[in-house]
Amino acid sequence: MAAYSTSDIRNIAIVGHANAGKTTLVERLLHETKTKARLGTVEDGQTTTDYEAEEKHHRHSLKSALTHFGHEGRHMNVVDTPGYPDFFGLAASVFPAVECVAVVIDASTGVQMNTRRLMRLAAERNLPRMLIINKIDHANIDLPGLLEHVRATFGTECVPVNLPKPDLSDVVDLLEVGEGETAFSSFKEAKTALMDQIVEVDENLMTEYLENPASVSKDRLHDAIEEALREGHLIPVVFCSARTGAGVQDLLHIFANVCPSPLEGNPRPFYTTGADGTKQRWKAAPDPTKHTVAHVFKVTVDPFVGKLSVFRVHQGVVKAGSSLFVDDQKKPVRIAHIFKLQGKDHTEVSELTAGDIGAVAKIEETHLGAVLHDSPEESGLRMEPIPLPRPMAGLALEVKSRNDEAKIGTALHKLVEEDPTFVTERNATTHELVARGLGELHLRIMLEKLKNRFGIEVNTHIPKVAYKETIRAKADGHHRHKKQTGGAGQFGEVFLRVEPLTEPGANGQAFDFVDDTFGGSVPKQFLPAIEKGVRQALETGAFAGFPLTGVRVSVYDGKYHPVDSKEVAFITAGRKAFIDAVQKAKPSLLEPYVDVEITSPSKHMGDLTSDLIAKRGRIQTTDMAPGDMCVIRATAPLSEMMNYSGQLKSMTAGLGSFVMDYSHDEVAPADVQAAVVAAYKPHPEED
Repeated sequence: MAAYSTSDIRNIAIVGHANAGKTTLVERLLHETKTKARLGTVEDGQTTTDYEAEEKHHRHSLKSALTHFGHEGRHMNVVDTPGYPDFFGLAASVFPAVECVAVVIDASTGVQMNTRRLMRLAAERNLPRMLIINKIDHANIDLPGLLEHVRATFGTECVPVNLPKPDLSDVVDLLEVGEGETAFSSFKEAKTALMDQIVEVDENLMTEYLENPASVSKDRLHDAIEEALREGHLIPVVFCSARTGAGVQDLLHIFANVCPSPLEGNPRPFYTTGADGTKQRWKAAPDPTKHTVAHVFKVTVDPFVGKLSVFRVHQGVVKAGSSLFVDDQKKPVRIAHIFKLQGKDHTEVSELTAGDIGAVAKIEETHLGAVLHDSPEESGLRMEPIPLPRPMAGLALEVKSRNDEAKIGTALHKLVEEDPTFVTERNATTHELVARGLGELHLRIMLEKLKNRFGIEVNTHIPKVAYKETIRAKADGHHRHKKQTGGAGQFGEVFLRVEPLTEPGANGQAFDFVDDTFGGSVPKQFLPAIEKGVRQALETGAFAGFPLTGVRVSVYDGKYHPVDSKEVAFITAGRKAFIDAVQKAKPSLLEPYVDVEITSPSKHMGDLTSDLIAKRGRIQTTDMAPGDMCVIRATAPLSEMMNYSGQLKSMTAGLGSFVMDYSHDEVAPADVQAAVVAAYKPHPEED
């Protein structure tokens, strides 16, 4: 049995932009709680959470990692996450497992790109947030100005719960201390602002506080803080230095006494699907006596343990030796061993109670997002997926050694299992094996893992852009397929009409197939064959070799032969009649556009905006940020952004960064379409 209950657990995600000091902070927390005797550093490669070879080489977190420790009678599960925008998916995927998101801000660089994205996502997921302003010991920092910018960016709900001492050696607690000297502001003003923000959530408490501040009990105040955090009315701001340890003990005290337990946090967004297909909210009860429900939020392939599924217990208890169902699978899997994770180290435990986090090994049926449960009645239960950016950066892969051709598929599948924003696909048209991620660094790290873990080296080149084909007019198509090879032949003739599809067709697809035949001109048994032929052309394209979308196909006439008509004849006739119609229906090429957010020194703003306009981009906003930085938001064609990482580094002397996400598709200009169509070389069977 664990020596702690659900009410003692605190689950906290440490997130923020790269170089904010998250890993160093987690290392300091482990050291201050005497969980770890020696304080490791990122530089010496001895931190608990950055243990993979790629992380030690690059000196950056490249995945999420779990730690746990005890403090003031609480059991704390703290998750360290990567800060680079390229690994946003790995940071965001831990949100369903925690009650509080602690966003770390570098005091010397201020609010950065990933800081805003993570704060926004935490708010959307209804998660209590807190801000940790780290590196207060750095020279030439403006803490009052930074706090003002934080409040301007994230709202007046951001209120300090401690302030640095004048010498920055420690902090002064505003909640439980009566007075103290502070580096800026005044203790009295800061405490009044904090108390005002807290009591606003409870009208009776506010009246009591205004009449007699000393009469407010500690329990009443705790309940108000808990409600304020749940509602997002209070975002605590704390100050510390992970390097020197200043403010870290106070941070631990806040984790233990301010951050919500699983009993106090907002419920996670589970849902079930009704018989009519509608989603219905389902609320987990963090009660160990109820039946078990857990959620897998991280998967890793450990070279020694095998597949490791990290999960959060939302309800009930998970015991070693028990059997649980995975999603809607009919056969349960046996949970042989349960582990608590401390970085790469695994400690076996007998059970995990409601609210706790642990891992199970060698369960191949699990996957990222899987729901584990012990009741067949919960087979339709799912966690609302995190809205993640679509992988847009791509590389076409070719193995260097022919011996690796059989291994690369399995190796890539294991990497895809670990990362929700890394995907691979084999393009049937170009015959390219393409890996897609969130950026150049993301893809480079995945290729390093491919080499280090599986011994597979690849050559890479830029893949073709994922264009789509569509039509802008109505047109008729016809094809007669007649083939005589001795004996029974093949015969099928199809007349059909295509038109643009203005709304989703059956099953929500951007394609609709309609039977408008009459009088038995085409027997009903051949209509599925015609549709199959049309769908073949949809996949391979009709004029440029890309999938075709947004089209309605109506078959209105045809001919058949009582002996020679076969399914294969109508498949061919349907495909070629469809291609014939598309080529008459003002075929157009759709190119993907991306939303781009660029952060750069402000002196480069003019060059960057001019370059984006030259790439057919459209500037949405330009904002100034602390540290003489600027933020540019724009939309641009993906084809123009394929090599943007290197171009941005060149224009900003390596100081610029960007993130992009899929936005929409637009009709490509005539010159772009002409070039793509000219480069298309259809296979003979597609002619």
